[in-house]
Amino acid sequence: MIKVKRALISVSDKKGLQVFVRGLHALGVEIISTGGTARQIKEMDIPVQEVSDYTGFPEMLDGRVKTLHPKIHGGLLAVREKPEHMEQVEKHGIGLIDMVVVNLYPFESVIKKKNVSMDEAIENIDIGGPSMLRSAAKNFKSVAVVCNPSRYEDVLKQLDINSGILSDFFLFKLAVEAFEHTAKYDGIISSFLNKRLSGEESFSSTPKEVSLNYTKVQDLRYGENPHQAAAFYKSSYVTCGLANIKQLGGKELSYNNILDLNAALEFVKDFKEPAAVIIKHNNPTGIATDKELSKAYKYAHGCDPVSAFGGIIGLNRKVDEETAALIMKSGFMECVIAPGFAKGALDMLKTKKNLRLIEINLNELKDGDFDFKKVHGGLLLQEKDIKTIRPNDLKVVTKKKPTKAQVESMLFGWQVIKNVKSNAVILVKGNKAVGIGCGQTSRVESVKIAIAKAGKEAKNSVLISDAFIPKTDNIEIAAQSGIKAVIQTGGSVADSDVIEAADKRNIAMVLTGARHFKH
Repeated sequence: MIKVKRALISVSDKKGLQVFVRGLHALGVEIISTGGTARQIKEMDIPVQEVSDYTGFPEMLDGRVKTLHPKIHGGLLAVREKPEHMEQVEKHGIGLIDMVVVNLYPFESVIKKKNVSMDEAIENIDIGGPSMLRSAAKNFKSVAVVCNPSRYEDVLKQLDINSGILSDFFLFKLAVEAFEHTAKYDGIISSFLNKRLSGEESFSSTPKEVSLNYTKVQDLRYGENPHQAAAFYKSSYVTCGLANIKQLGGKELSYNNILDLNAALEFVKDFKEPAAVIIKHNNPTGIATDKELSKAYKYAHGCDPVSAFGGIIGLNRKVDEETAALIMKSGFMECVIAPGFAKGALDMLKTKKNLRLIEINLNELKDGDFDFKKVHGGLLLQEKDIKTIRPNDLKVVTKKKPTKAQVESMLFGWQVIKNVKSNAVILVKGNKAVGIGCGQTSRVESVKIAIAKAGKEAKNSVLISDAFIPKTDNIEIAAQSGIKAVIQTGGSVADSDVIEAADKRNIAMVLTGARHFKH
């Protein structure tokens, strides 16, 4: 426990400062401060000593050196229980500092500015602030460290109740928060500098070190299964995407809901036309685009209405009443996520008590540069799969050339399939999936499932394969179902046999030279 007699205050974010400083002054706490913070405290008619007067050394180098001084860090790091420490601080005229109130230069907001220069970014790297936070946090048994303005009220309450004394547990809690704060700050800086380095050096597009900082949003009822504890965290660097949704109706989101909502966004966010998808277990049961959102939803649901039961609906347009009416007729659904809901549509959908209605700003979605997967003892990192294929990229390898309409279906399907679990095969007509085979251990099984899901709709459809077709049996089965065109990666040792099989069955085939595995 410590009694707070002297506090050093130096803050970039001055939110709540006035009330906090007045509270400290009322408790008889002596205040030391720097620059703009000191000026603001003086304007409150509260006594404050400038750091330069306290240390006897002027601020210098355009403010780069203010608090980096033995009279500051000695006052923070001295262990009160060690007689030799107390003798040394007394010998050198160092006063003890019982509380540090610091938040850091706004580096994160500065680097978000468009075309921010390296010089401007560098000047907004705080040095003295993190140094004081770390010194105080290291000596938390003797010094209170406050880095979060939302803590001001708690600190004043504790001081008031306990006659200016803070408990050991509270001091420890503040220290942990300070170290988390500086770790996040350093992570943001290193991430920014790594990106600039990667842009200037061609040796690697992946960072040498990775720091991941996330803040808990909420505990969840459970994880994928009831026996697993779970929680949802948001990025400490960027608040967007599912961390910034607005729930307009329905029950609390579950762990599985959040995973499927994320999958739904991946499918619909990049389409320029109105798009609709229904997700089950991170895979689509159906997806389509159309000039009208209601028709896109109708086609997406119609692809596999049995599997769609209990699914997650993803839409890239504001939900209108016509689309809402179709959703109402779709049976049990878990969630709808969309950029907005017309009032009539919202009123209609809210009558489904358990249907979760989620509003999200698709324009704020940021992919980031990398995907991550946790493995035992490590982390896998890869660039996001953002590769697109255009008509000029397609290589026709069969005697029969695809029609313009078939090419359009191929490109639609190719955009979809990168988000379908491998091995993946989908059948497409126009801009709608009519059959989806996903997550199989053999490609031919995916073909069979897609055809079975499509039924009669398989006839005259286009087959999209996320990787090369390894054997002719895939083509033979496709031909028997009336499939007329195929788009695949190519690159198999059996390419010539597969192409020959397509020629024999009058199927048009094109190669992309790129694959879209998703494990």
